[in-house]
Amino acid sequence: MSLRIGIYPGTFDPPTNGHLDIITRAARLVDRLVIGVAINPGKGPMFSLEERAAMVRAEIGPIAERNGTHIEVKPFSSLLLHFARAEGANLIIRGLRALSDFDYEFQMTGMNARLDPEVETVFLMASEKHQFIASRLIKEIALLDGDVSPFMPPSVHERLLARIKATSKGSS
Repeated sequence: MSLRIGIYPGTFDPPTNGHLDIITRAARLVDRLVIGVAINPGKGPMFSLEERAAMVRAEIGPIAERNGTHIEVKPFSSLLLHFARAEGANLIIRGLRALSDFDYEFQMTGMNARLDPEVETVFLMASEKHQFIASRLIKEIALLDGDVSPFMPPSVHERLLARIKATSKGSS
């Protein structure tokens, strides 16, 4: 019997409690879970690729321990299917928050299935308490001095506030 290897890709800029919820639930479905931290310059990330990968890495230990799943974090800059093949993955795991996510994901799933029918895409609905969380919104709220601490791990929150403070000093 072959291992079930899953990829959970995203930009994780910054990683949120919603991301961690999907990681926790995905870890129950596979033997090995690779968190693929994507380079996506089009999204104008606040954190570097290395910083985003480090923040996710800092949070996955307890999840892996609870689920007995091997979880690793790997940055990637290739086509998602190329990354999945390189990791030996047969599953792509995507989180869905709302209908607007579904439209985009539906198109991507169809394209991926045409490119490689051996790799399945599995959708996990965001838990009710995380459905509204989006990294983009968190950054906007934090930049306007709103409290985003309930939406992310404390260590990520500290890094976000430090980045905003450093950025605002640089622009003053």
